[in-house]
Amino acid sequence: MMIERNGSPLSIRAQCTLLGVPRSTLYYQSCGPRASDMAIMHLMDEQYTRTPYYGVERMTAWLHRQGLCIGHNRVRRLLRQMGLEAVYPKPRLSRPGGPEHRIWPYLLRGVAIERPNQVWAADITYIRLWRGFVYLVAVMDWYSRYVLSWALSTTLDSWFCIEALRRALSRAHPEIFNTDQGSQFTSAGFTDILREAGVAISMDGRGRVFDNIFVERLWRSVKYEDVYLKDYGVVDEARRGLRDYFTFYNTGRLHQSLGYKTPAEVYFGHETAIRVSPATLPGRVSMANVTM
Repeated sequence: MMIERNGSPLSIRAQCTLLGVPRSTLYYQSCGPRASDMAIMHLMDEQYTRTPYYGVERMTAWLHRQGLCIGHNRVRRLLRQMGLEAVYPKPRLSRPGGPEHRIWPYLLRGVAIERPNQVWAADITYIRLWRGFVYLVAVMDWYSRYVLSWALSTTLDSWFCIEALRRALSRAHPEIFNTDQGSQFTSAGFTDILREAGVAISMDGRGRVFDNIFVERLWRSVKYEDVYLKDYGVVDEARRGLRDYFTFYNTGRLHQSLGYKTPAEVYFGHETAIRVSPATLPGRVSMANVTM
């Protein structure tokens, strides 16, 4: 909000009137989440990472087994605050937008993925901090698992997804870009960039567990190998730590499914291939190919 408290010829009242915002908005200071809520959200984040198919009922029962007296309504509220929905069998941080958000068809059924920059994907996850949390988005090349870009945000607005997309496209252009149907990815601001770049847009079918499996496996690696071990305190610390981790992930972490090569070696060396095939369920990724 571009309001100058000092040095402006206009009063704060006049500036707020011109911008169409109430003065109460200018002076409001968020109290942030309660410490008790944050502790529970951190527990749920770890459990969701282990068992992403847990809904409100199972999550509540699991918390009871940890000795916590908590009701379903509170669990449901906290899951929504984290961006995790219990409707689908996987955590979905990005929620569907309104009727103005176009849903694009799924383009990857039976498609052989044989080279870098053929298919990219993006997804969002929850990253815990000592006294809060942030959201992380990453853009990944499916063929190599190479993370082309990422960004952090304290809200689920679409701007940080657009920022990550622009950075990725500054390096290369994919043939197909796949996401879920969340409002961040169906927004005109996001899809228009892809259309202008000549990229085909693909979106997962609702409730399909394996459509974005490679990014889901990335989140498990990020959390178990970095976030849970380092327990970041503030956003800047998380940003620095994640920058180091993604450098390691791309250039130093060996992947069994890539023939014990790094994503960077495969992305820049064209050395392996995976296949998206019907397998046991039409349009889903064969589980034999999803080790990360």
